[in-house]
Amino acid sequence: MQQAIAYKTWHPSAAEAAGGGGGGEGEVAATTTDFRGFLSNNVLVVLGRKGCCMATVAKRLLLGLGVNPATYEVEGETEEAEVVAELRRGREGDGAKGTDLQLPVVFIRGELFGGMDRVMETHITGELVPILKDARALWL
Repeated sequence: MQQAIAYKTWHPSAAEAAGGGGGGEGEVAATTTDFRGFLSNNVLVVLGRKGCCMATVAKRLLLGLGVNPATYEVEGETEEAEVVAELRRGREGDGAKGTDLQLPVVFIRGELFGGMDRVMETHITGELVPILKDARALWL
């Protein structure tokens, strides 16, 4: 019997400690830069709070479909506020409201796909699997 490959989890604080870190305002820039780099290096990313049950639901749903999502977990209110502010800045150009953004969210090919409501809606209607196939996150 084949075993599933465990999903990747990445903690920004661990990467900063390994890479030198720094202090003050440099940490804020490092977090958002690391976050954008993480998105560009992974086809499918689940962004959520560390230990969030809804982020776990999103990961389990995607794993059940045969997709191995990377996860980006934020720790603490400060880091969460930085990442959400970065997401809102990125959404200003497309005319979307930034106030309705709640974690967890899913990114496909570096673009914001949506939160749990959008993931569940597209899964129930049968649209999620074709979207994942088009993004080449799912091959079957």
